Amino acid sequence: MTKTTRKTNRKPQGMGGVCLRSDGRWQGTYTIGTNPGTGKPMKKYVYAPTEKECVKKLKALQSEIDNGTFQQPNRITVGQWMDVWAAEYLGGVKPGTVKTYKVQIRTHITPSLGAVKLQKLTPHAIQAFYNGLQRDKGLSPKTIKNIHGVLHGALEQAAALDYIRFNPADKCKLPRIERKEVAVLPEDKISAFIEQAGQDVYGCLMYVTLFTGLRESEALGLTWDCVDFEGGSIRIKQQLQRDAAADAYTLGPLKNDKPRLVTPAPTVMQRLWAERVRQNANTQKAGEEWQNPLNLIFTNDFGKNLIQRTVVKKFKDVAAAIGVPDLRFHDLRHTYAVNALQSGDDIKTVQDTLGHHTAAFTLDTYGHVTARMKQASAERMERFIQANSK
Repeated sequence: MTKTTRKTNRKPQGMGGVCLRSDGRWQGTYTIGTNPGTGKPMKKYVYAPTEKECVKKLKALQSEIDNGTFQQPNRITVGQWMDVWAAEYLGGVKPGTVKTYKVQIRTHITPSLGAVKLQKLTPHAIQAFYNGLQRDKGLSPKTIKNIHGVLHGALEQAAALDYIRFNPADKCKLPRIERKEVAVLPEDKISAFIEQAGQDVYGCLMYVTLFTGLRESEALGLTWDCVDFEGGSIRIKQQLQRDAAADAYTLGPLKNDKPRLVTPAPTVMQRLWAERVRQNANTQKAGEEWQNPLNLIFTNDFGKNLIQRTVVKKFKDVAAAIGVPDLRFHDLRHTYAVNALQSGDDIKTVQDTLGHHTAAFTLDTYGHVTARMKQASAERMERFIQANSK
């Protein structure tokens, strides 16, 4: 028998035989355990153009099996896994966040990486993907970080299930996020803003947000049981969110799932009391047409929740009327934080009120304010020194 047609029994210890197939390739057999149904060994195969390379592959597989790093080959692609992950492993994630994840998967991840075999995905391929998002698509570092969060989360689950040996996204570098100085409502525009906003429900919503720093969804999700008029406090425990599948609005958990207690200025509580009086009058006027099953504070004349896009339009009209058309509703939150710090509140108090995860994040976001406060403190101390050095 010639060399090209003979079979051999040479094999690494613990592995199956190596033989020449009829198509000219060499086949190696290895075992990855026992079939729980039959009790027989489960055999798998590797292929190579030469006997030497086939034996080398078998030895490498044996080494992986011995040290616990062996990954059973599978043909699932990144795109297929992303779909499975989004459908099966986001059960505890808020509906709005799930929707955002799916958009990022459909728009960015799957078109670029979807066809790649999950086990073949490398850190370099992911890094090139991130670089392309910034270089070719012009996405911001923050957006790329969000996309990375989705991909990393999916790959982390794949690693936990032993579909891949490690998370290749761990080794990637993200573009640096340049934090911009936050925009605020100028102090000399605050009176004009309050007057222009008016006394209706939208004006009250803007007023409360301006002087409590609530997120828009948190303010829209306030219910009357959250307000303690006697104690002068508001319990922030939920946010209003839209369930697109059910085409309905519901109350969901906060962004960081941590309820907090805020103590607004007495004038804010007075404004909320006035809104309660106004709502009671609307309840009587609407009669059987009144529907407020969530017990919301901010509703239309028939008890329905306010719609976010309408709130934004009303706000933009007010902002444009007083000469700050580029201001966003979220900037009312920034305005509260800046004014609170400049009024003497410490970072920890502002962090608790805003519901930030850490004081470090608050300091990072509003550090420019504390820098100005330090400069003002130095100037006050200089005046004190000069006054006492004569």
